[in-house]
Amino acid sequence: MIMRAIVSVAMAALAGVATWIPAEARTAAPDACTSIMVGRKASADGSVMTSHTCDSWYRTWMQQVPAADYPRDTVMSVYRGRMHTEYPASMDGVTKAGEIPQARHTFGFLDTAYPCLNERQLAMGETTYGGRDTLRNDKGMFMIEELQRVALQRCTTAREAIKLMGRLIKEYGYGDSGECLTIADPKEVWIFEVQGQGPDSIGGVWAAQRIPDDHIAVSANISRIGCINTADTTNYLASANVKKIALDLGLWDGKEEFSFWKAYSGGNYFNQPKNYSVRELYIMQQLAPEAGFTDSITELPVSVRPSKKVSVADVARLLGSYYEGTPLNLSGRLKVKNKAKKPDSAADVPDTIVSPRANPWMRPDEIALYEALGDSAMHNIRTVSVSWCAYSTIIQCRSWLPDAVGGVAWIALDNPGQSPRFPIFAGNTSLPDMLGVCGQHRHRPDAALWHFREPNRLATVRWGNSRKLLEPARDYFLDKGARELPMVEKSYTDMVKSGQTDEAAAMLDGYTRDFFGATVLTWDQLAAALWRANANGF
Repeated sequence: MIMRAIVSVAMAALAGVATWIPAEARTAAPDACTSIMVGRKASADGSVMTSHTCDSWYRTWMQQVPAADYPRDTVMSVYRGRMHTEYPASMDGVTKAGEIPQARHTFGFLDTAYPCLNERQLAMGETTYGGRDTLRNDKGMFMIEELQRVALQRCTTAREAIKLMGRLIKEYGYGDSGECLTIADPKEVWIFEVQGQGPDSIGGVWAAQRIPDDHIAVSANISRIGCINTADTTNYLASANVKKIALDLGLWDGKEEFSFWKAYSGGNYFNQPKNYSVRELYIMQQLAPEAGFTDSITELPVSVRPSKKVSVADVARLLGSYYEGTPLNLSGRLKVKNKAKKPDSAADVPDTIVSPRANPWMRPDEIALYEALGDSAMHNIRTVSVSWCAYSTIIQCRSWLPDAVGGVAWIALDNPGQSPRFPIFAGNTSLPDMLGVCGQHRHRPDAALWHFREPNRLATVRWGNSRKLLEPARDYFLDKGARELPMVEKSYTDMVKSGQTDEAAAMLDGYTRDFFGATVLTWDQLAAALWRANANGF
């Protein structure tokens, strides 16, 4: 999963936060995912939250898979390759990895590239950390997305899902690279990390850590779990072999205190012996500035108590971040003379502004062009939001509401820094047709992705100008969701209490369809406006 791109890093002091200068000037960073977790006492409304930016060329089709019952002795197939199909029924490039016994009953769930939410408010985010190549065993049956699918079909809590995945890994083997799942239910959220146990052994090694209710946490392509107290099963879970494999393979000397990330990952993608890098530190600094985290520490805590309660909008803002207002901003140095300011003969230094042509999601060839102007003109660093994001989720799990409306995934297609979010509920039974088609294979107007990708790309041509149209529209839908959600919750609850169960489900489907349709219409209108604005050329 991890694609790598060479980046140059030039950082000074983050505005309003800690000083941070990475050790290497040039290094590699993954083009993969970010997940932010929020405990129920750390959130603004009591929700437990997890999230995920699917930052790679994975499928954008999604569907609601219904609950089902099966006769005894039924088997289910485990697959590889479903993440690159063009529509749900496609088997192009898909292979069967094996079979396992089917459960007598399975829960309905939202099937995204990385399945993310079931009808019982069990939710998942994902981020790849790669780990040590020597641990991978391609003969293992399960890739991470198939573990997610099985767990969402069979489990109701995060703890139950972790234990089930652990049993499946032990019996059938784990065949993926190092992966992290951020697993939430209405009461708690966990971080779960897993790897193979080497090419000669079917199985796997894993650890999981509970995030305290009043904490937030972040995972961004780096193993985050350190020391684990296996005796404290309230807050830690792990495979029985978690220390033995490390000892047998020489990844741990058995003398130092055991640390999962040190043994099975070894450091970050800057080749530093640390369990964090740019995104983890930045997000924690933003949510908990009083903690005073800086790059001088070797180990960033898995979680921290935020300075204020965290809302869906806060998480959306961070997932859409490109470090604006800090020296980390990719395009912040591309400045031009401020023509709007009247001449001031007393001024010694010309007044400048960031060029309207500068945008934080430039292609590598654009960056290289500006870099040729000199070291001071440009620097490139992996932002939280990226233009190659397939989709992103922010999922709320809420214990005080019926499952069907208590679990809600706020979905954005394409760049999370530009795109609006629309809700899909745990109780949705159908989705708009356009969400059933992947837009990654070709340009096709019947795929929802392109209704957002086209205006988003047009907007970057003159981001300084077009953001004035796009950002208010993006934020409007966040505000709309927050404003209308209590009404939807009450309507659903009242309808169920009055025996109108089918009507309540239809109401949820209709609300999602109308909300999604409004985002598509608005972005289609934005595309038209941006084409008009650039009628004289780019």
